[in-house]
Amino acid sequence: MEGLISVCLRLILALNLVSRVAGNAEGDALNAFRANVVDPNNMLQSWDPTLINPCTWRNITCNSDNSVTRVDLGNANLSGQLVPELGQLSNLQYLELYSNNISGTIPERLNNNSLTGQIPTSLTAIDTLQVLDLSNNKLVGDIPVNGSFANFQPISFANNRLNNPPPAPPLPPTPSTASTSSGNTAIAAIAGAVLLFSASAILFA
Repeated sequence: MEGLISVCLRLILALNLVSRVAGNAEGDALNAFRANVVDPNNMLQSWDPTLINPCTWRNITCNSDNSVTRVDLGNANLSGQLVPELGQLSNLQYLELYSNNISGTIPERLNNNSLTGQIPTSLTAIDTLQVLDLSNNKLVGDIPVNGSFANFQPISFANNRLNNPPPAPPLPPTPSTASTSSGNTAIAAIAGAVLLFSASAILFA
């Protein structure tokens, strides 16, 4: 009987340790973000990395497994850098950082998820957005073509249920003048064809 009690106690301690390690990993990721930003309004004051998990921290939401699903820090007057550790929040669904002064590279975590719905058109207003990978999700609707989306390769949207973007408008004909020789006109026409084909390849490859 004592042996069974000892085994049960060890199992409980092991499960508790696993829970602490998992919770602390997400806490460590968020604490790395905290260490790289300036927080003049003390929005992150309750972020205590010594706790079992970050679920009691201000502006943090967790699921029933005590895993972080939401970080709400919009309009918090934060400044500083994003950190790659945020990509370790494997169950994160919402990361609200609007109206701050945050810079740095967006961590890779948008591809190979189960994102659903349409691509928000508000993303097209981010003129500085240079890289976007939404591949291997369950997105539907149209792929935006305005703003920075005009520069994204089709592979950024691969393996979704998205509609192809409309074809690029045809190039205007090259104006010819009487002084232009037929050889130069032919060269200009060939150059125009190359540009048109390369644009089509970018959109539909």
